[in-house]
Amino acid sequence: MSDKSNEKNLYYLDDLSGYKVASDYSDVRGWEVMGSDNRVVGKVDGLLVNKRAERVVYLDIEVDKNLIEEGHEPYENPNHKGAHEYLNKDGENHLVIPIGMVDIDDDNKKVLTNEISYDTFKKTKRHTKGTDISREHEENVIKGYLPEDTSADDYRDDNFYNRKAFEDRRNRKNDF
Repeated sequence: MSDKSNEKNLYYLDDLSGYKVASDYSDVRGWEVMGSDNRVVGKVDGLLVNKRAERVVYLDIEVDKNLIEEGHEPYENPNHKGAHEYLNKDGENHLVIPIGMVDIDDDNKKVLTNEISYDTFKKTKRHTKGTDISREHEENVIKGYLPEDTSADDYRDDNFYNRKAFEDRRNRKNDF
């Protein structure tokens, strides 16, 4: 069994020749992103693809300056050993959202999430535009957005993107 922790999992769609948004999907780059409390989180700056899964798995969001200026509340959970706060550095003004956690409003050209609040986005670990996203970063994002997700044991295997957070919401029935 090979160690997949150091393998590159994600690629920006713009960096892949021969890849494009499928004709039956909206290209949401440049669209505003709204949290569950209807507050602006930022704008979609890029699409992150997993080549093995052959699909977009994350939206890369340029964070709205207001979200950054409002400060950072530490991620703390005294009930779990090893819990720590995320320290976002200057220049880290992007975050990722799993594609299955958003809805697309084609009429208003907006991306909506009913599952993640503005306050959760404030606490999410960010990254610098264009940097590679490590599996460890993905793990932290999933744990931050879905703390009740108990499938932590499958973070390093090929089934990582088979969880609900990455499902195409258009294929879900009675889920809203």
